[in-house]
Amino acid sequence: MKVVAATFLKSATAAAEYPPPTLPEVAFLGRSNVGKSSLINSLLGVPGLARTSQTPGRTQLINFFEINRELRFVDLPGYGYARVPQAVRERWRPMIEGYLNHRAALALCVLIVDARLEPQPLDLTMYEWLVAMSRRFCVVATKADKLSRSQLLSRLSALRAVYGPGVLPYSALTRAGAEQVWEVIHAAIAAWQPRRNSLKPETES
Repeated sequence: MKVVAATFLKSATAAAEYPPPTLPEVAFLGRSNVGKSSLINSLLGVPGLARTSQTPGRTQLINFFEINRELRFVDLPGYGYARVPQAVRERWRPMIEGYLNHRAALALCVLIVDARLEPQPLDLTMYEWLVAMSRRFCVVATKADKLSRSQLLSRLSALRAVYGPGVLPYSALTRAGAEQVWEVIHAAIAAWQPRRNSLKPETES
């Protein structure tokens, strides 16, 4: 996709604050230090659109971005950062699960993992949850540029043994892998229909 316009739309903490579910949405989720915002900015070619920080856990709201008036990217709060206050972490879980469970506009979840690491318990839990909920998703392994070619091939083999053969390597620094990720996004958008079965009304908390 040629990105002509990418703008921050709004932040939300509950369904009543979401924008109307009139466009397909691609949600980005992962651990707090995995580089979600960097991936979003890199895919869109708009540095600084999604806020990045050296301090994990800064994204504490659900942030919506509109692209070409055709789709939205949704940056969900990162999970698993121990230094985030317990009260904040407890607030994140229903916020994230509420969006993933009930958002009719959700066309694709992008589960982001660190290419340098073995599958992490929290990532595995999220992966299993997405499978159980029958949400369409892909797994993207970021920070691929920090590995040599042989190291990357080895790590991808280990990740694909757990998450399946579709794990995509990505570098937010060089944009290597951007074309492949966009292909998955395009396919999801083409197949998207508002999901309504077994969903609560989005005005419910």
